[in-house]
Amino acid sequence: MAPRMMALSQLNQKRWTKFKNNRKSYYSLWLFSILFGLCLFAEIIANDKPLLIKYQDSLYFPLITEYSETDFGGEFELAADYRDPYMKELIEADGWIVWPLIRYSYSTINYDLPTPAPSAPSDENWLGTDDKGRDVVARVIYGFRLSVLFGFAVTIASALIGIGLGAVQGFYGGWVDLSLQRFMEIWGGLPQLFMLIILVNFITPNVAWLVLITTLFGWMGFVGVVRAEFLRCRNFEYVMAAKAMGMSDSRLMFKHILPNAMVATMAMMPFALSGSVTILTSLDFLGFGLPPGEPSLGELLAQGKANIQAPWLGFTAFFSLGIILMLLVFIGEGIRDAYDPRKSH
Repeated sequence: MAPRMMALSQLNQKRWTKFKNNRKSYYSLWLFSILFGLCLFAEIIANDKPLLIKYQDSLYFPLITEYSETDFGGEFELAADYRDPYMKELIEADGWIVWPLIRYSYSTINYDLPTPAPSAPSDENWLGTDDKGRDVVARVIYGFRLSVLFGFAVTIASALIGIGLGAVQGFYGGWVDLSLQRFMEIWGGLPQLFMLIILVNFITPNVAWLVLITTLFGWMGFVGVVRAEFLRCRNFEYVMAAKAMGMSDSRLMFKHILPNAMVATMAMMPFALSGSVTILTSLDFLGFGLPPGEPSLGELLAQGKANIQAPWLGFTAFFSLGIILMLLVFIGEGIRDAYDPRKSH
């Protein structure tokens, strides 16, 4: 067992070295990780609530706890509006405020715009505002996070279903394989985007429902590669010997054959992730995606189309999506080449 684990570790180390040698993919992975890591802390970077308040020798954390105006010397038992000049004046009279880098959340409306919304980029709103007066930078940060998390959820769920069905098809073959293949041919022949639009119309869309509906079609891309690997490996000598020794089918499938199939599966995942992000963007652009008000790159793209007099909306959405998809494709190419035994460098 120890030599086998050492060989596996050496193989993975060789793959990682090949991936690092692909500078385009390696730097893309780093850049994507940095951007996604920053967006995970979107509430700290862009928010209409202060990070920290010191008032009358007491510390307050508005991101964690909701405070009322009376906590800071106000007159009403209402939730404190920290952007209100009156509230800021009350706090700063006997304390101080630490604000995020961007003083807007994705839903915060700027009522003090110099021009009607959508307003052009300024010192207050670095990439301008959308047609409802919301800060574009904040919506891009939150939208980036939501799109990538959505893509991860769909990709992982699709991979689990696709790997399971592909393993069953390839291992058992016969009528099991034939039946599932005929079902996939019918299911795959349906127009995916139109089916998603029809299904979304029957429910109130939210992230969980969109993940579920998108996964209904996303799993098929993983079945083929897993099925092919199981068909190839099921007649190997070590598999036949394990069968003769009485090893259960499930243990044989997922411990001895599945690791070979994971090579192609891992190479597919970045491309599946980019496809999931594209699907969410398409649904939001057409108005069948996330509920109104949610941070959406597709909705920002639709605003750019509807407000051609505000080119910053279209350009921001285009470059945001372009960067996400470009980085994911470069990462996928690097993983594919690293797992390809025919490529030595």
